[in-house]
Amino acid sequence: MTDTPFSTRLRTASAEHWDAAITHRFVRELSAGTVPPEVMRFYLVQDYQFIDRFVALLGAAIATADSYAARLRLSRFLAMITSDENTYFIRAFDALGVPEAERVSPPLIPVVREFQALMAEAAETRLYAGALSVLVVAEWLYLSWAERHEGPLPPDFIHAEWITLHDNPFFRDFVGWLRQELDRAGAALSPAQRAECESLFQRAVALERGFFDSLYAVAGEPEASPPSTGEG
Repeated sequence: MTDTPFSTRLRTASAEHWDAAITHRFVRELSAGTVPPEVMRFYLVQDYQFIDRFVALLGAAIATADSYAARLRLSRFLAMITSDENTYFIRAFDALGVPEAERVSPPLIPVVREFQALMAEAAETRLYAGALSVLVVAEWLYLSWAERHEGPLPPDFIHAEWITLHDNPFFRDFVGWLRQELDRAGAALSPAQRAECESLFQRAVALERGFFDSLYAVAGEPEASPPSTGEG
């Protein structure tokens, strides 16, 4: 075994997709407030469909956590997802004129269905580290691109609040704690369980990049993200 934390080793093994995701055209334009409206609308409608499976995955982590303190911490985050973040989506949909049917049951692109299936797979492992392996990707990767933002926030709340929801003291602290929990739980895994968690983590990172890559197809601009030199 190595002294390198488990979460760090997982992220390093996924560096190509990770770095491409956090430096992607979508997040660069989001930071600048220049995401084309049709792309931002498509992104939010598709991303909103993750919430149900994400809540279920959080529930699995709560159920399999090995301490009351961890369950409380995860429960507080669950409350934030179903309140502040959900409210943001509703306000954004109202501003973008998204009809109710499109909010509730839009046609899903393949990468979204694959990510939903991966979250279900992680929940079904009945393994705390398994649930954390996907949760850490979902939160740490978003923090990683959000904290790259420099200068004033974009004027449109749709861009600005999506950045601040993923880069604020509460969220940074929670992501750090999630990583510590994965590091701690990972240290006790069997080789087979460790391999399972590595697979979940790596596939989640690849799907995050794939989701960003898919967004510009709706505007007739299929997007492959450029090579990255690192997190910066």
